[in-house]
Amino acid sequence: MRNFKIKTNIYFGDGSLEHLQNIQGKKIFIVTDPFMVKSKTVDKITDKLIGKEYKIFSDVVPDPPINIIVSGIEQIGKFNPDTIIALGGGSAIDAAKAIMDFAKKIIDIKEVEFIAIPTTSGTGSEVTSFAVITDKEKGVKYPIVSDDLLPNLAILDSELVKSVPNVITADTGMDVLTHAIEAYVSKNATDFSDALAEKAVSLVFKYLIRAYKDGNDMEAREKMHNASCLAGIAFNSASLGINHSMAHVLGAKFKIPHGRINSILLPHVIEYNADISGYDSRNYTNEAIKYSNLSKILGLSNSNVRINVRNLINEIKKIQKSMNMPTTISECNVNINEILKLKDDIAEIAIKDACTITNPRTPEKNDIINILQKIK
Repeated sequence: MRNFKIKTNIYFGDGSLEHLQNIQGKKIFIVTDPFMVKSKTVDKITDKLIGKEYKIFSDVVPDPPINIIVSGIEQIGKFNPDTIIALGGGSAIDAAKAIMDFAKKIIDIKEVEFIAIPTTSGTGSEVTSFAVITDKEKGVKYPIVSDDLLPNLAILDSELVKSVPNVITADTGMDVLTHAIEAYVSKNATDFSDALAEKAVSLVFKYLIRAYKDGNDMEAREKMHNASCLAGIAFNSASLGINHSMAHVLGAKFKIPHGRINSILLPHVIEYNADISGYDSRNYTNEAIKYSNLSKILGLSNSNVRINVRNLINEIKKIQKSMNMPTTISECNVNINEILKLKDDIAEIAIKDACTITNPRTPEKNDIINILQKIK
């Protein structure tokens, strides 16, 4: 028996931030990063909190480390809020999730309403039970998975992503695409998650380059914001695969932005998972057929599954090229010798990552190393 559920109430479209005026909480703890304060983006939130007491915790940094989580727990314990608002990209939302979850366990805070307001169109963290925190000393990212991390409310206001630089638009947009494609071929995929993943992939292919080329294209911004959320719901149900397993360890060790390393890995992971070694259709794997289905949905199709998978990979490479994205780790100013020196450790950590469990193919250590060799 399987199940599919959506806990988070989602507000989206023009003026969706206005809903903040309707929240019932009286003491609001806002988790964000310094840029949201400096740019006065946080004011768009606090201006709606008329008559309410609030505290801003703005220490979040990319790939939030354990010490930031500890600091947040201390602050939330002193303030004792009834509502938590996470404002920012995936790092801010993940940090808020971890702070809330550990605070409940460590200092026994009361139940709170959790509201997530993303300012990038990438992680889908506003609708997922996942969070990732980083042990910087060990160079390892730890995924946390619990339904307790799911926000009660998500607000998708595309005005908040209007000023996102095109480089970040590219990175986060490719993260959306990776989420959707990995969820689509996951061992835990269902008709329900497939429907969401297919729509997210279609939106990314139609609107990502538009959003990259013109940040003021509000239709493209809104559609990418929606795609990010749809992909988040899809992978929250179906989980992910080795694209993310490898991205977690490579991102932590070499400080490569998460969406960027996902993008670099994606064509090679698709090729590995599809595992097409001949032209006999009887030998095509289920995941190869599903990649082929995506190619058909995108209008890239041919009658041959093998060619369809190749067309999908080539189209992804065209998107990368259109956005001037790196396609190798060496283009991210990473020393190739460092990667090769650590390849065994990287492979072992990736295989132990929680996302590997639902990858359509069960990888061996050498499979991970072979992919590393291709992206160097």
